[in-house]
Formats: sequence, C-alpha cells, structure tokens
Amino acid sequence: QVQLAESGGGLVQAGGSLRLSCTASGSTFGLNAMGWYRQGPETQRELVATISVSGSTNYASSVKGRFTISGDSAKRTVYLQMNSLKSEDTAVYYCAAIVGRPWLGQPNYWGQGTPVTVSS
Repeated sequence: QVQLAESGGGLVQAGGSLRLSCTASGSTFGLNAMGWYRQGPETQRELVATISVSGSTNYASSVKGRFTISGDSAKRTVYLQMNSLKSEDTAVYYCAAIVGRPWLGQPNYWGQGTPVTVSS
C-alpha cells in the first residue's frame, strides 16, 4: 500500500498563487508517476498534471502556462505550483500515485484531498 500526504491548499484571491505538496510513503516500489487531479463543486474528477519518475510531465490544457508540476524522486514528493489562479480553479485537489502501470495510466492510489478556493 502507498499512503499519500498532501498539504498546501487554502483560500487565495484570483490572480494569486499557491503551492501544493504531496509525499508518498509505504510500499513505493514500482512507483512510476505522481500527479494531481481535482474535482470542482459540480464537475467530475479531472487530471491537472502528472510527472513521471524520469521527469516527464503532462498537463491539462486548462492549466498549461499557469501551473508547474515538479518532483523530488529521492523524497517521493511532488509539488504543484499554481500561479494566476482563477475562480474556476476552485476544487478539491487530490494527489495521485501510479504504481506498476504506465506513467500516463490511471492512478491506483489517492490522497484524501486538499481544498483550494479562489475568490474573485
């Protein structure tokens, strides 16, 4: 089992920035990627960004140019720097881990989520 511990959510004004962090622990052998998903008040959970253990990244088109995902493989930690936040970025952000699957596959481990609220 893999446990994911998230931090960094909160309330921010539109145009502001936030940084999310997530650390994986437990049985991380075979960890291929970590990433972030989000679920808004009236939307389904969607991909935000993913980073492989080799550093390849994948972003949702809605966040390209505003969000940056980075990682520290040794610490099993992934970060999401969110700039130029918009009200539509308001959501619960979930850390995700992909173990034993292709790095662009569906995650098989999830964090509990951290809320991000962007006020206009």
